[in-house]
Amino acid sequence: MTLAAQTADALTILPPEKPLTGHVSPPGSKSITNRVLLLAGLGVGTSRLTGALKSDDTRYMAEALRAMGVTVEEPDDTTFVVTGTGIWTAPEKPLFLGNAGTATRFLTAAVALATGRFTVDGDEHMRKRPIQPLVDALQSLGVAIAAPSGCPPVAIDAKGAFNKDRVVIDAGLSSQYVSALLMAAPMAGTSFEVELAGSEIGARGYIDLTLSAMRAFGARIEQPSDTVWRVEPTGYKATDFHIEPDASAATYLWAAQVLTGGKIDIGTTANAFTQPDAKAHAVIAAFPDMPEVIDGSQMQDAIPTIAVLAAFNRTPVRFTGIANLRVKECDRIRALSTGLNNIRAGLATEEGDDLIVAADPALAGQTVAASIDTFADHRIAMSFALAGLKMGGITILDPGCVAKTYPGYWDALASLGVEYVAH
Repeated sequence: MTLAAQTADALTILPPEKPLTGHVSPPGSKSITNRVLLLAGLGVGTSRLTGALKSDDTRYMAEALRAMGVTVEEPDDTTFVVTGTGIWTAPEKPLFLGNAGTATRFLTAAVALATGRFTVDGDEHMRKRPIQPLVDALQSLGVAIAAPSGCPPVAIDAKGAFNKDRVVIDAGLSSQYVSALLMAAPMAGTSFEVELAGSEIGARGYIDLTLSAMRAFGARIEQPSDTVWRVEPTGYKATDFHIEPDASAATYLWAAQVLTGGKIDIGTTANAFTQPDAKAHAVIAAFPDMPEVIDGSQMQDAIPTIAVLAAFNRTPVRFTGIANLRVKECDRIRALSTGLNNIRAGLATEEGDDLIVAADPALAGQTVAASIDTFADHRIAMSFALAGLKMGGITILDPGCVAKTYPGYWDALASLGVEYVAH
């Protein structure tokens, strides 16, 4: 990120006068990077993780592993070299994880199978994000764990084992609870089953990412049914792993391309991604005739991108299946409706947990005075920057928050010819 963007209180995007063309390589996947960092840290031996994302979220995970005795080296901007012994030591201080949901949920389950007292904590935003379903599941396994507010901080007095070989988890709020238990399971010392309470799950595609990463590190998993996973007590073996680009980051570039009629080469075809958010490519490619109803349940992190794009669609768009967006880094449904209505009153409406974007192609070319409150949420900042490609006066507050997952975002736009004014 340029120093100006990194330190600015606000950035006003200047609409480009020509289509955006060029080559931009999105950073490595955050979802995969934090999964394989954890697995490498649980494993025995040295793992080389290439193509990795270096951002706030992944650095919090790396620092937490270091605090527990794992060696994590960073020989270059896209590589972690992780050396583990399979044994973690309890740190003297709480594990501080900022607003990194993956790191917080994954580590909460993993440290429960270590020995000693651990506190998993985050910033004021993370302290509003629910973790009680995971706490309840771990308590059912005999773990001495407490989160008095239902959100971090979480205190764990770990004894190195579970007292049962089966757990039922409510994943309605987040699939990360399931991933956390699955990734801990090979360390449980016995065959272990994870079962969903009901069939509701935040985003099943992320479970597939988890299972794929686990298998790469030597885990053996069977799935007797759609709601049950049986994990063998293999532990993890060190391995070299290449991390694919971040599909959520790619959505901004796909949207920038269709909004400006440009051609942006991201170096990876949409069908080469294994991450759920790659499903957004087909929807984005349909612009300006995107569907009138879009189910966001299986591509949740792409919804802010598509919602801003929908403002310039030919016809209104209703987003369904997005209730979980209310418990992300911020209430993203409210943040999206607030920002869109700052651009034009009535542009967005919340109906329960659905978001309706009225759509107005005539917005293109207009100039407004719209200051977008990002609520310290990287995806709100990056998505609303897209509106600035089509109209003047779009100002992004707290632009530095993109460092959470895409520190080079403003540089990427600049490399394509986008200019902005720092305030």
